[in-house]
Amino acid sequence: MRKNNLASLWIVLITFSLCTALRAQDRLTGETFSTRSVVMAQHGMVCTSHPLATEAAMDVLRKGGNAIDAAIAANAVLGVTDPEMNGIGGDLFAIVYDSKTKKLYGLNASGRSPYTLTPEILSQNGRQFIPVSGPLSVSVPGCVDGWFQMHQRFGKLPMTEILSYAVSYARNGFPVADEAAFYYTELVGMYGSNSNVQSVFMPNGSVPKRGEVFKNPALANSLEKIAIGGRDVFYKGEIAKAIDGWMKKNGGYLSYKDLADHSSEWVEPVSTTYRGYRVWEMPPNGQGITVLQMLNILENFDFSKITYGSAEHVHLFTEAKRLAYEDRAKYYADPDFAKIPVNELISKKYGIIRAKEIDLQKASPRFTAGDDKALRTGETIYLTVADNEGNMVSLIQSNCSVFGSGILPDSLGFFLQNRGLMFSLQKGQNNSYAPHKRPFHTIIPAFVTKDDQPYMSFGVMGGGFQPEGQVEVLMNMIDFGMNIQEAGDAPRIDHQGSSDQTGKMSDGVGTIYLESGFSEKTIRTLLQMGHKVAAGTPGNFGGYQCIQFDSNQHVYQGASDPRKDGMAAGY
Repeated sequence: MRKNNLASLWIVLITFSLCTALRAQDRLTGETFSTRSVVMAQHGMVCTSHPLATEAAMDVLRKGGNAIDAAIAANAVLGVTDPEMNGIGGDLFAIVYDSKTKKLYGLNASGRSPYTLTPEILSQNGRQFIPVSGPLSVSVPGCVDGWFQMHQRFGKLPMTEILSYAVSYARNGFPVADEAAFYYTELVGMYGSNSNVQSVFMPNGSVPKRGEVFKNPALANSLEKIAIGGRDVFYKGEIAKAIDGWMKKNGGYLSYKDLADHSSEWVEPVSTTYRGYRVWEMPPNGQGITVLQMLNILENFDFSKITYGSAEHVHLFTEAKRLAYEDRAKYYADPDFAKIPVNELISKKYGIIRAKEIDLQKASPRFTAGDDKALRTGETIYLTVADNEGNMVSLIQSNCSVFGSGILPDSLGFFLQNRGLMFSLQKGQNNSYAPHKRPFHTIIPAFVTKDDQPYMSFGVMGGGFQPEGQVEVLMNMIDFGMNIQEAGDAPRIDHQGSSDQTGKMSDGVGTIYLESGFSEKTIRTLLQMGHKVAAGTPGNFGGYQCIQFDSNQHVYQGASDPRKDGMAAGY
């Protein structure tokens, strides 16, 4: 009898131990798909797509720098660690919340097309689209001027100190992370025969591998010159002359004058409300107002009665996206060259009108604008920083495609962007190519206020997917009750097939790409509704960073996307 009791006790203990071990593998709170807890801190928060960039920004904050200083430092480091995504050869957009004036400021640091490159030159030999790579795709890089514009208006620490982290990593080296290592394998086939690419990225005959320490002394020199000499080194000095010289030797059109004449523009962010939250975006030439249009359409449907991940959820989201993207293709462009009815497009009245075009039972065969070759390949970084004073920065920066144009000018160590490919070569469109014009832009920072207080700084990188990603995050939080980490971890929806700014027309209903996690029932129902669904097929699901602010407790909450190599950190 005693033996039986002992045996029973051992069974109970073993069972309890096993259950405890199994339970330890699961999260105690939150959604089952969540990868980690929200990071919380009182005095500052940094969320980027690379730990070294996050740590650099944190160090700037600890040294007394503010969110603007830290954001510039992080962006500069990301240009070193992730040159496939971003760098000083690309463009930048930012929304800054200044705690002193209690106001949002928008910075459009996108560059313009070359003065001497004409539509006639681009259309030679029957060309219908601007090439994805090479000199014809290059526009003026706006990033460096964007840094100095932000720093001049809001910065505290000297730029020599802010850029010192990037200079150090470029000169002394850093271990290559997973995502960059993946893209370096593609660099071989894309531009591996280029002698400048070989000297910078294959000094030992092969591209850097995961965990390998990589150095880029040429980029270190460029960054050091910019830190000491200011933005004019890039636009009027040695770097500008080097870019101009490369273009002249290689049949390019970007000139010293294009660089010397460049300037960023401070603009007023625009907004709409979504169920009590005010969402802020940058006006065109970017695609930010697509988010506002989608939200205005979706607000007409009661999601309190709709389950996350259901066919009804995916259907309404997709149809709203298709409607907004048709307007995006028709209207969005450089406002200096086209009249864009921004106020009308983001009005509640227009949202109601467009919502009525959605059939609740089936996918509409085709939508048109009211009266994605290039868009699916955007390579971008997004970061957000907050400081102890209450300043917050939402910043996004990009080369456009992977490794931009593929052009690495002599001795500079960075790629030039290929944002020019976003122009249309069809005549008479808002985004038709013209000299000294800003192309349609996909990169969009976002900000949310509530009761006139800063509430959230966030973004979702990923080319034309960015409005979809932002709306999904907002819906996950506001409609489905997720916290900011869960909202980014949740399986994503990517619809492809809408009309784009390059002249590519909609292919009708398009295709819905779903990350794993959506049920077979949802997929089957969507197919019955007339949608094309590619479940489990890689779409463009982007990468997300977010800071939320509790003004009552003065507590920051940070989230970072597990799809990227980054992290959120606070102090």
